[in-house]
Amino acid sequence: MRMGTRPATTEGSVPGPPAPSLTSTTVPIGGLLQLFASVILLSSAWPLTKIALAAGSTPLWFAEGRAVLSGLMACLLLGITGRLRLPTRPDLPAMFAVGGLQLGTYFALAHEAVAWVPAGRTAILANTTTIWVVPLSLLFLREHIPARRWLAAGLGLAGVAVLINPLAIDWSSRTVIVGHIFLLGAALSWSIAIIVTRAARPNLSMFALLPWCFLIGSLVLAPMVWWHAPHGTLGDNPASWWALGYIGFVAGPLGTWCVMEATAKLPTLVSSVGFLTTPAVSLILANIFLNEPFTPDLLAGSAMIMAGVAFAAWPGRRTK
Repeated sequence: MRMGTRPATTEGSVPGPPAPSLTSTTVPIGGLLQLFASVILLSSAWPLTKIALAAGSTPLWFAEGRAVLSGLMACLLLGITGRLRLPTRPDLPAMFAVGGLQLGTYFALAHEAVAWVPAGRTAILANTTTIWVVPLSLLFLREHIPARRWLAAGLGLAGVAVLINPLAIDWSSRTVIVGHIFLLGAALSWSIAIIVTRAARPNLSMFALLPWCFLIGSLVLAPMVWWHAPHGTLGDNPASWWALGYIGFVAGPLGTWCVMEATAKLPTLVSSVGFLTTPAVSLILANIFLNEPFTPDLLAGSAMIMAGVAFAAWPGRRTK
Protein backbone atom coordinates (compact mmCIF):
# COMPACT_ATOMS: atom_id res chain seq x y z
CA MET A 1 0.00 0.00 0.00
CA ARG A 2 1.33 3.46 -0.77
CA MET A 3 1.47 5.68 2.28
CA GLY A 4 2.61 9.23 2.70
CA THR A 5 5.02 10.97 0.41
CA ARG A 6 7.64 8.20 0.44
CA PRO A 7 7.57 4.50 -0.47
CA ALA A 8 5.81 2.16 1.91
CA THR A 9 5.59 -1.60 1.98
CA THR A 10 2.88 -4.13 2.66
CA GLU A 11 3.24 -7.68 3.89
CA GLY A 12 5.56 -9.53 1.53
CA SER A 13 5.69 -6.76 -1.06
CA VAL A 14 8.43 -4.61 -2.49
CA PRO A 15 8.46 -0.83 -2.06
CA GLY A 16 6.07 0.95 -4.42
CA PRO A 17 6.20 4.38 -5.94
CA PRO A 18 5.59 7.40 -3.69
CA ALA A 19 2.05 8.57 -3.13
CA PRO A 20 0.98 11.52 -5.27
CA SER A 21 1.37 15.04 -3.94
CA LEU A 22 -0.91 17.96 -4.54
CA THR A 23 1.14 18.78 -7.62
CA SER A 24 0.34 15.45 -9.34
CA THR A 25 -1.00 15.86 -12.87
CA THR A 26 -3.16 12.74 -12.72
CA VAL A 27 -5.36 11.26 -10.04
CA PRO A 28 -5.36 7.45 -9.49
CA ILE A 29 -8.62 5.89 -10.65
CA GLY A 30 -8.44 3.31 -7.86
CA GLY A 31 -8.24 6.08 -5.27
CA LEU A 32 -11.25 7.84 -6.77
CA LEU A 33 -13.28 4.61 -6.75
CA GLN A 34 -12.42 4.04 -3.09
CA LEU A 35 -13.32 7.65 -2.35
CA PHE A 36 -16.70 7.13 -4.05
CA ALA A 37 -17.30 3.91 -2.08
CA SER A 38 -16.45 5.64 1.22
CA VAL A 39 -18.90 8.45 0.43
CA ILE A 40 -21.75 6.01 -0.26
CA LEU A 41 -21.07 3.89 2.81
CA LEU A 42 -20.43 6.64 5.34
CA SER A 43 -23.19 8.95 4.11
CA SER A 44 -25.71 6.18 4.78
CA ALA A 45 -24.55 5.97 8.40
CA TRP A 46 -25.82 9.38 9.55
CA PRO A 47 -29.54 8.96 8.85
CA LEU A 48 -29.42 5.49 10.39
CA THR A 49 -27.60 6.84 13.43
CA LYS A 50 -30.32 9.45 13.84
CA ILE A 51 -32.95 6.69 13.61
CA ALA A 52 -31.12 4.63 16.26
CA LEU A 53 -30.86 7.58 18.65
CA ALA A 54 -34.53 8.42 18.13
CA ALA A 55 -35.31 4.78 18.99
CA GLY A 56 -33.60 5.12 22.36
CA SER A 57 -29.91 4.40 21.79
CA THR A 58 -27.46 6.57 23.80
CA PRO A 59 -25.05 8.46 21.46
CA LEU A 60 -21.76 7.38 23.07
CA TRP A 61 -22.97 3.80 23.54
CA PHE A 62 -23.90 3.66 19.87
CA ALA A 63 -20.48 5.06 18.92
CA GLU A 64 -18.73 2.47 21.10
CA GLY A 65 -20.91 -0.32 19.73
CA ARG A 66 -20.15 0.51 16.09
CA ALA A 67 -16.42 0.77 16.83
CA VAL A 68 -16.35 -2.64 18.55
CA LEU A 69 -18.40 -4.36 15.83
CA SER A 70 -16.33 -2.80 13.05
CA GLY A 71 -13.13 -3.96 14.72
CA LEU A 72 -14.47 -7.49 15.08
CA MET A 73 -15.54 -7.57 11.42
CA ALA A 74 -12.13 -6.31 10.24
CA CYS A 75 -10.39 -8.89 12.46
CA LEU A 76 -12.62 -11.65 11.06
CA LEU A 77 -11.94 -10.68 7.44
CA LEU A 78 -8.19 -10.54 8.01
CA GLY A 79 -8.24 -13.83 9.93
CA ILE A 80 -10.13 -15.62 7.14
CA THR A 81 -7.68 -14.34 4.51
CA GLY A 82 -4.64 -15.14 6.66
CA ARG A 83 -3.52 -11.49 6.82
CA LEU A 84 -3.99 -10.74 10.53
CA ARG A 85 -0.68 -9.34 11.82
CA LEU A 86 0.60 -7.55 14.89
CA PRO A 87 1.61 -3.94 14.18
CA THR A 88 5.27 -2.92 14.35
CA ARG A 89 6.85 0.38 15.34
CA PRO A 90 6.63 2.00 11.87
CA ASP A 91 2.88 1.26 11.89
CA LEU A 92 2.18 3.17 15.10
CA PRO A 93 1.87 6.80 13.87
CA ALA A 94 -0.78 6.00 11.25
CA MET A 95 -2.49 3.50 13.55
CA PHE A 96 -2.81 5.90 16.48
CA ALA A 97 -3.78 8.83 14.23
CA VAL A 98 -6.62 6.88 12.62
CA GLY A 99 -7.68 5.05 15.79
CA GLY A 100 -7.40 7.92 18.24
CA LEU A 101 -8.45 10.86 16.05
CA GLN A 102 -10.36 9.67 12.97
CA LEU A 103 -12.30 7.05 14.94
CA GLY A 104 -12.27 7.65 18.71
CA THR A 105 -12.36 11.45 18.93
CA TYR A 106 -14.40 11.87 15.76
CA PHE A 107 -17.00 9.30 16.87
CA ALA A 108 -17.31 10.86 20.34
CA LEU A 109 -17.82 14.42 19.10
CA ALA A 110 -20.01 13.59 16.10
CA HIS A 111 -22.32 11.14 17.90
CA GLU A 112 -22.87 13.56 20.76
CA ALA A 113 -23.68 16.31 18.27
CA VAL A 114 -26.12 14.27 16.18
CA ALA A 115 -28.47 14.13 19.20
CA TRP A 116 -28.76 17.94 19.03
CA VAL A 117 -28.27 18.69 15.32
CA PRO A 118 -30.30 17.35 12.34
CA ALA A 119 -28.68 14.37 10.58
CA GLY A 120 -28.15 16.24 7.32
CA ARG A 121 -26.48 19.20 9.01
CA THR A 122 -24.37 16.82 11.13
CA ALA A 123 -23.05 15.14 7.98
CA ILE A 124 -22.18 18.55 6.50
CA LEU A 125 -20.15 19.90 9.39
CA ALA A 126 -18.57 16.60 10.40
CA ASN A 127 -17.11 16.23 6.89
CA THR A 128 -15.73 19.75 6.41
CA THR A 129 -12.15 18.52 6.60
CA THR A 130 -11.14 20.96 3.85
CA ILE A 131 -11.51 23.84 6.32
CA TRP A 132 -8.60 22.41 8.30
CA VAL A 133 -6.66 20.20 5.89
CA VAL A 134 -5.57 22.98 3.50
CA PRO A 135 -3.68 25.04 6.12
CA LEU A 136 -2.40 21.88 7.83
CA SER A 137 -1.03 20.44 4.57
CA LEU A 138 0.67 23.72 3.75
CA LEU A 139 2.16 23.97 7.24
CA PHE A 140 3.28 20.39 7.86
CA LEU A 141 3.54 18.68 4.47
CA ARG A 142 4.85 21.72 2.56
CA GLU A 143 2.65 20.72 -0.36
CA HIS A 144 2.13 23.13 -3.22
CA ILE A 145 -1.53 23.52 -4.16
CA PRO A 146 -2.28 24.20 -7.85
CA ALA A 147 -4.64 27.06 -8.64
CA ARG A 148 -7.45 24.79 -9.85
CA ARG A 149 -7.45 22.95 -6.50
CA TRP A 150 -7.66 26.24 -4.62
CA LEU A 151 -10.73 26.88 -6.78
CA ALA A 152 -12.00 23.39 -5.93
CA ALA A 153 -11.61 24.03 -2.21
CA GLY A 154 -13.34 27.39 -2.54
CA LEU A 155 -16.30 25.91 -4.42
CA GLY A 156 -16.59 23.03 -1.97
CA LEU A 157 -16.54 25.26 1.10
CA ALA A 158 -18.94 27.72 -0.53
CA GLY A 159 -21.31 24.79 -1.12
CA VAL A 160 -20.95 23.77 2.53
CA ALA A 161 -21.71 27.35 3.61
CA VAL A 162 -24.88 27.30 1.50
CA LEU A 163 -25.92 23.91 2.92
CA ILE A 164 -25.29 24.96 6.51
CA ASN A 165 -27.64 27.95 6.13
CA PRO A 166 -26.76 29.91 9.31
CA LEU A 167 -30.23 31.50 9.25
CA ALA A 168 -31.71 28.06 10.03
CA ILE A 169 -29.60 27.61 13.18
CA ASP A 170 -31.26 28.29 16.55
CA TRP A 171 -28.57 30.58 17.99
CA SER A 172 -30.48 30.86 21.27
CA SER A 173 -30.08 27.14 22.03
CA ARG A 174 -26.93 26.27 23.98
CA THR A 175 -27.03 22.59 22.97
CA VAL A 176 -27.36 23.47 19.29
CA ILE A 177 -24.33 25.80 19.46
CA VAL A 178 -22.28 23.22 21.38
CA GLY A 179 -23.31 20.58 18.85
CA HIS A 180 -22.00 22.68 15.97
CA ILE A 181 -18.71 23.29 17.82
CA PHE A 182 -18.39 19.54 18.43
CA LEU A 183 -18.87 18.88 14.71
CA LEU A 184 -16.13 21.35 13.72
CA GLY A 185 -13.88 19.66 16.30
CA ALA A 186 -14.69 16.27 14.76
CA ALA A 187 -13.68 17.57 11.33
CA LEU A 188 -10.41 18.92 12.79
CA SER A 189 -9.55 15.56 14.37
CA TRP A 190 -10.15 13.79 11.04
CA SER A 191 -8.00 16.38 9.22
CA ILE A 192 -5.07 15.79 11.56
CA ALA A 193 -5.42 12.05 10.93
CA ILE A 194 -5.26 12.71 7.16
CA ILE A 195 -2.04 14.69 7.53
CA VAL A 196 -0.38 12.06 9.73
CA THR A 197 -1.50 9.22 7.45
CA ARG A 198 0.03 10.88 4.39
CA ALA A 199 3.30 11.52 6.21
CA ALA A 200 3.58 8.06 7.83
CA ARG A 201 5.46 5.00 6.56
CA PRO A 202 3.73 1.90 8.00
CA ASN A 203 4.94 -1.59 7.17
CA LEU A 204 1.44 -3.07 7.14
CA SER A 205 -1.31 -2.11 4.72
CA MET A 206 -4.07 0.12 6.02
CA PHE A 207 -6.49 -2.79 5.74
CA ALA A 208 -4.22 -4.86 8.00
CA LEU A 209 -4.14 -1.99 10.50
CA LEU A 210 -7.91 -1.61 10.52
CA PRO A 211 -8.76 -3.86 13.54
CA TRP A 212 -6.03 -2.21 15.61
CA CYS A 213 -7.33 1.23 14.66
CA PHE A 214 -10.84 0.29 15.78
CA LEU A 215 -9.40 -1.18 19.00
CA ILE A 216 -7.73 2.15 19.77
CA GLY A 217 -10.93 3.99 18.88
CA SER A 218 -12.90 1.77 21.26
CA LEU A 219 -10.39 2.39 24.07
CA VAL A 220 -10.58 6.15 23.51
CA LEU A 221 -14.38 6.03 23.70
CA ALA A 222 -14.59 3.73 26.76
CA PRO A 223 -13.73 6.31 29.49
CA MET A 224 -16.03 8.84 27.81
CA VAL A 225 -18.88 6.31 27.94
CA TRP A 226 -18.13 5.52 31.59
CA TRP A 227 -17.91 9.18 32.61
CA HIS A 228 -20.62 10.78 30.51
CA ALA A 229 -23.19 7.99 30.00
CA PRO A 230 -22.65 5.23 32.59
CA HIS A 231 -26.32 4.26 32.53
CA GLY A 232 -26.81 4.52 28.79
CA THR A 233 -28.17 1.86 26.49
CA LEU A 234 -28.03 0.61 22.94
CA GLY A 235 -31.81 0.68 22.92
CA ASP A 236 -34.39 -2.10 22.90
CA ASN A 237 -36.00 -1.13 19.60
CA PRO A 238 -35.23 -3.35 16.58
CA ALA A 239 -34.48 -0.22 14.55
CA SER A 240 -31.51 0.54 16.80
CA TRP A 241 -30.07 -2.94 16.38
CA TRP A 242 -30.57 -3.01 12.61
CA ALA A 243 -28.85 0.37 12.31
CA LEU A 244 -26.01 -0.73 14.60
CA GLY A 245 -25.56 -3.98 12.69
CA TYR A 246 -25.37 -2.32 9.28
CA ILE A 247 -23.02 0.45 10.42
CA GLY A 248 -20.89 -1.82 12.60
CA PHE A 249 -20.50 -4.74 10.18
CA VAL A 250 -20.70 -3.04 6.77
CA ALA A 251 -20.53 0.75 6.54
CA GLY A 252 -18.06 1.18 9.42
CA PRO A 253 -15.22 -1.20 8.50
CA LEU A 254 -15.54 -1.00 4.71
CA GLY A 255 -16.19 2.75 4.65
CA THR A 256 -13.27 3.47 6.99
CA TRP A 257 -10.95 1.24 4.98
CA CYS A 258 -11.90 3.05 1.77
CA VAL A 259 -11.32 6.41 3.48
CA MET A 260 -7.86 5.32 4.65
CA GLU A 261 -6.92 4.01 1.20
CA ALA A 262 -8.23 7.11 -0.60
CA THR A 263 -6.38 9.35 1.85
CA ALA A 264 -3.14 7.49 1.17
CA LYS A 265 -3.49 7.36 -2.62
CA LEU A 266 -5.00 10.71 -3.53
CA PRO A 267 -3.59 14.22 -3.22
CA THR A 268 -4.62 15.67 0.13
CA LEU A 269 -6.89 18.35 -1.28
CA VAL A 270 -8.54 15.97 -3.75
CA SER A 271 -9.49 13.55 -0.98
CA SER A 272 -10.66 16.27 1.41
CA VAL A 273 -12.79 17.99 -1.25
CA GLY A 274 -14.10 14.58 -2.32
CA PHE A 275 -15.24 13.85 1.22
CA LEU A 276 -17.45 16.94 0.96
CA THR A 277 -19.77 14.89 -1.25
CA THR A 278 -20.67 12.82 1.82
CA PRO A 279 -22.97 15.50 3.28
CA ALA A 280 -24.70 16.00 -0.08
CA VAL A 281 -25.51 12.29 -0.27
CA SER A 282 -26.46 12.25 3.42
CA LEU A 283 -28.93 15.07 2.85
CA ILE A 284 -30.59 13.07 0.08
CA LEU A 285 -30.78 9.99 2.32
CA ALA A 286 -32.06 12.10 5.23
CA ASN A 287 -34.85 13.31 2.96
CA ILE A 288 -35.74 9.73 2.02
CA PHE A 289 -35.56 8.14 5.48
CA LEU A 290 -36.23 11.06 7.84
CA ASN A 291 -38.35 13.35 5.63
CA GLU A 292 -35.90 16.23 6.09
CA PRO A 293 -37.07 18.55 3.27
CA PHE A 294 -35.31 19.38 0.00
CA THR A 295 -34.78 23.12 -0.37
CA PRO A 296 -33.18 25.39 -3.00
CA ASP A 297 -30.11 25.90 -0.79
CA LEU A 298 -29.66 22.11 -0.63
CA LEU A 299 -29.66 21.81 -4.41
CA ALA A 300 -27.39 24.83 -4.93
CA GLY A 301 -24.93 23.78 -2.23
CA SER A 302 -24.75 20.22 -3.51
CA ALA A 303 -24.10 21.47 -7.06
CA MET A 304 -21.24 23.67 -5.85
CA ILE A 305 -19.68 20.79 -3.94
CA MET A 306 -19.86 18.52 -6.98
CA ALA A 307 -18.24 21.24 -9.10
CA GLY A 308 -15.47 21.53 -6.53
CA VAL A 309 -14.86 17.77 -6.66
CA ALA A 310 -14.67 17.91 -10.46
CA PHE A 311 -12.07 20.70 -10.36
CA ALA A 312 -10.04 18.86 -7.70
CA ALA A 313 -9.94 15.60 -9.65
CA TRP A 314 -9.41 17.16 -13.09
CA PRO A 315 -5.89 16.28 -14.33
CA GLY A 316 -3.53 19.16 -14.95
CA ARG A 317 -0.86 19.51 -17.58
CA ARG A 318 1.86 16.91 -17.41
CA THR A 319 5.22 18.08 -16.15
CA LYS A 320 8.60 16.36 -16.22
